[in-house]
Amino acid sequence: MSGSEFTITIDGVEVAAAPGQTIMEAADAAHVYIPRLCDHQGLRHQGSCRVCTVKADGRSVSACTQPAAQGLVVENETAHLNKLRRDLVEMLFHEGNHLCPICEASGNCELQAMAYRLDMTTPTKFPYLEPSRALDASHPDIALDTNRCISCGRCIRASQDVDGKGVFGYVGRGIHRRVAVNGHDLAHTDAALTDEAMSEEVCPVGCIIRKGVGFSKPIGEREFDKGLIGYKIEGKRDE
Repeated sequence: MSGSEFTITIDGVEVAAAPGQTIMEAADAAHVYIPRLCDHQGLRHQGSCRVCTVKADGRSVSACTQPAAQGLVVENETAHLNKLRRDLVEMLFHEGNHLCPICEASGNCELQAMAYRLDMTTPTKFPYLEPSRALDASHPDIALDTNRCISCGRCIRASQDVDGKGVFGYVGRGIHRRVAVNGHDLAHTDAALTDEAMSEEVCPVGCIIRKGVGFSKPIGEREFDKGLIGYKIEGKRDE
């Protein structure tokens, strides 16, 4: 540990942290996985999905935005927090139209993988809202299906901060909030397949669709066929 580093405790284990790190960044460096959906490496933190909620000195905070501090005691893997996370993920399933068996993101979808990690296989707690949102397939290379959108904002931040374009943004409020584009449709924007916002890693679900590559990876070679979500951070495979 360098002179500027300090320690925090996560689930009873001391881990090193550095000034300026969030709880999640310190946990990732220590190979401790904290569930998340709206956070993505290389993008500014947003703290909107709340799936990364932890208890820090007894207070509920989002691990992706809360700074680490000397002596902070963090609870991450508890029955209470995982129930909260399951409820949040289940609400995301009920709010949109997520038909996993026929979705080209199946096996690569972070929402689907998070449900499996949290032992949520059949959402039953809340009524399905079944929204009807138009599919925008106007662009020659990209389609946008906001029926699957979970309002993580990753495409918005990538387009604004990395691509410098601002192709995506939110419209509406509350339950009616959705991602829209800065043109009549996607074809009337400067969106390009090479944009960071369109990369396979940015959209956690099957909302941003790269045309011509759907179902290209067979079962067994998809991202979460290799292990539960978080296996790369934890440094171990799900056996």
